[in-house]
Amino acid sequence: MKDVTIYTTAWCPYCHRAKALLDKKAVKFNEIDVTMDRKKRDEMEAKAGQHTVPQIWIGETHVGGSDDLHALDRTGKLDAMLAA
Repeated sequence: MKDVTIYTTAWCPYCHRAKALLDKKAVKFNEIDVTMDRKKRDEMEAKAGQHTVPQIWIGETHVGGSDDLHALDRTGKLDAMLAA
């Protein structure tokens, strides 16, 4: 299974939704909390080109946010991406 990284904040409902989906699929992920960490947020923004959370990577592939992750799941592509 590929490594999954998710940048989050403590109060973000979309972050909680994305993590819940990954938990449901028993996917271990590396969570980087940028709530009070400007340096990590800057890192996320530089990598993603986005300032919103969550920002999710599967391996080296930037998936996007929670809606993007759920869309991949609905179309059946998420499991394939995780397994590849």
